[in-house]
Amino acid sequence: MATLALILAGFGGAGLAVISTIFLRDLKLGMERTSHHLEQLPQVMGGRYTGMAALALLAALYGDMAVIAGLFLVYAFLGFYDAWVYRGAQRPFMPHLIAGIAAAVVALLALSANGAA
Repeated sequence: MATLALILAGFGGAGLAVISTIFLRDLKLGMERTSHHLEQLPQVMGGRYTGMAALALLAALYGDMAVIAGLFLVYAFLGFYDAWVYRGAQRPFMPHLIAGIAAAVVALLALSANGAA
């Protein structure tokens, strides 16, 4: 069962990588391929943030520093990427930059606690 879970998780990651590549190359095509609609994106983001909060809480409850570090490195990337996008569009970006920095601090603390930093 564990092997199957690992294989399917790998396929899931590969599928997400394909979707992200489509979005990065052609936003309109990415929206079409994923059946997203601009009008519902604020609602969709609410679900995404709820999921991210659940992942952070579950990682904290699990207590594995490597898991926490990996998750918060991803969160740092998301914050920094959003800040970069908004800065490029000359929009307010500081909340995203601050979120990226805060996530990076958590990741570094977890790495240090794990003996990896």
